[in-house]
Amino acid sequence: MNKLIAIVIIALAGNSWAQESFSLADAKAYALENNLTIRNAMNDVENTRQRYIEIRGMGLPQIDITGSFNNFINLPIQIVDASFINPNAAEGETISFRAGQEFSASGTLQASQLVFNGSYLVGLKAADYLQKFQATASDISKEDVIFNVIQAYQLASVAKENLVFTDSMVIITQELIDKQANYLELGLMKQEEMDQLNYSLLMSKDAHMSAQLQYENSISLLKFSMGYPINNNLEMTDRAAQLLGKSSLSSRNESVTQNLTYSLLEKQVVLSELDVKNYRYVNLPSLNAFFQHTYNAYRNEFNFFANEQWFPQTVWGLQLNVPIFSGLTRKAKTSQARIRLMKSENDLTMMEETLKFQAQQATNNLIGATSKHKLQEENIALALSIYEKAITKEKIGNGNSIIVSQKYNQLIMAQAQYTGSLIELFNAQLALDKIYNNILPTNK
Repeated sequence: MNKLIAIVIIALAGNSWAQESFSLADAKAYALENNLTIRNAMNDVENTRQRYIEIRGMGLPQIDITGSFNNFINLPIQIVDASFINPNAAEGETISFRAGQEFSASGTLQASQLVFNGSYLVGLKAADYLQKFQATASDISKEDVIFNVIQAYQLASVAKENLVFTDSMVIITQELIDKQANYLELGLMKQEEMDQLNYSLLMSKDAHMSAQLQYENSISLLKFSMGYPINNNLEMTDRAAQLLGKSSLSSRNESVTQNLTYSLLEKQVVLSELDVKNYRYVNLPSLNAFFQHTYNAYRNEFNFFANEQWFPQTVWGLQLNVPIFSGLTRKAKTSQARIRLMKSENDLTMMEETLKFQAQQATNNLIGATSKHKLQEENIALALSIYEKAITKEKIGNGNSIIVSQKYNQLIMAQAQYTGSLIELFNAQLALDKIYNNILPTNK
């Protein structure tokens, strides 16, 4: 029994530490399936589709069946001239009587059909096009989510790389202190130099703790961006260098007109044009057809289900509505629609100019970030080489601990600059990709 309990405990412990590994492509795919913002965007698309079905249904036959039942507690009193019943009645004499039956019932089948309505035709076309508009709006939501996932993944990869660096610095510094302890005991080095090494060790441990916190926070941000459970463990498989090689910057689209926001504004212009057309078509006549078949029954007793007579009534017809004058209301609404169209066209033009400016700026930023990153790669490699040489001299007793600390500080600064340049390069690439609509995996 004790052995069984032990196996269960081990199994549970193993499950608690289970983790999933994600490449950047995996993280994108997971976000597209699980992020709640994207799910809501897809719900909006479906809602728009149902709205189109609703509007389309207005032009299809409308069929209703209605029924009614009346129980006259007090039958209505009719008053007529007495001569209507008695020709010998005095002039002006009246007579009253109750008319009708105590019970009545009716059943009606009614059908109507829209024959022509210009506004409906335009509205149906607008509702259909609105689906395309909402699909683009949904793509923008997806793009924003994937943008955040990429950015969080890149940040986490840089943080992981920095964590590995700080961890190695702690190990190297600790090993150096352990080896130099013998020199201190033999009086071959000053206490001041050992204190300087211990200070470097404390600084490296502090940097490692900060790097660990930064990494954990970046992983939490990645989970949140993906829609991944916060309490579950997550491991990244792509390193920062791999992400640079996989950069989504590949010139797949090179025109700002491919930008999703621009595309959305293009569709808004079309919807505004349909809005103007709709108000013009309101001035056209509309024609409806209807058919109605009714059965009525009248009883002095409640015996509607008996074999008694029901009286049928059938009618069909057409209803024509010709707008003549609306007090200039329709004219004013049409003018307002035209103004909205001009604003939509101006917004589209301004967006194109804005995107061109942003693209030029982002391109310059990318060129600068690329050059800066290459420079920082050389800088950190040189700083690492200098630090390693200083440590080697110190280990064989030909160096100075203070100089080692100085070179350590120089290396730490170079690492910080390298990390900053890497993040700057990622951000510059990502900004340009978003302008040219190269973010979503479906565009690849």
